[in-house]
Amino acid sequence: MVIKRIVDEPAYVLHRYDWSESSLILEVFTRSYGRVALIARGAKKPSSNFRPILLPLQPLHIAFGGDAEIRNLKSAEWQGGHVMPTGDALLSGYYLNELLMRLLARDDPHPVLFDAYATTVQLLASQSIDTLQVALRAFELRLLRDIGFLPLLDAQTSTLASLEPDTQYVLLAEAGLREAHDDDRSALSGAQWLALQQALDGDAPFVDTMHACVNHLPALKTQLRALLHYHCDVTVLKTRQMMMDLQAL
Repeated sequence: MVIKRIVDEPAYVLHRYDWSESSLILEVFTRSYGRVALIARGAKKPSSNFRPILLPLQPLHIAFGGDAEIRNLKSAEWQGGHVMPTGDALLSGYYLNELLMRLLARDDPHPVLFDAYATTVQLLASQSIDTLQVALRAFELRLLRDIGFLPLLDAQTSTLASLEPDTQYVLLAEAGLREAHDDDRSALSGAQWLALQQALDGDAPFVDTMHACVNHLPALKTQLRALLHYHCDVTVLKTRQMMMDLQAL
């Protein structure tokens, strides 16, 4: 499908590259068109209207056009609503952007994931430490679900056997969901996995998923991190390494 001109499209800047002395290439996450690459001509000039607008983790409405792989940014307007996250919240926002850059194909729409991202960024900007980890785990689940990397959480992956509520299960990158062994750490009960699946299937999936994550964040963090690293084909994500380096200082 050839896209000539798009206007008033909700978007977030995921990453930006220098393209020339005065211009930028942007990787942008849009609600209706997924991840798209745009040229922002003259965006680095001191007089450019783009200069204070094209920032990460800020809600925008943009217009763009063209039928090449990299299209032309025509306009961008900041939508307000929250300030830029700082500290750990800012690094967490960059972590979300890195996941989307690595795992989303270009021009593949994910409107439900976009809404989950927007909600997560708003929560990061609120500077609430308690909700930060909950929002990150819920977003990771939503991302993996939307791109097809999350197996069903209401059955064992290899056998399709139903989960027993009181039995412990683990989620593994190559094996999916299976019954936990004695040496498996970070397992969750069948009842907990079933609750997560129900939340992902609900009418308000992101809010419900956050509620379902609250009581077992450490176990989820360990298992989801391993799954994401596997599909990103990395040992440690760049933003995660940055967090560890800062903590070491």
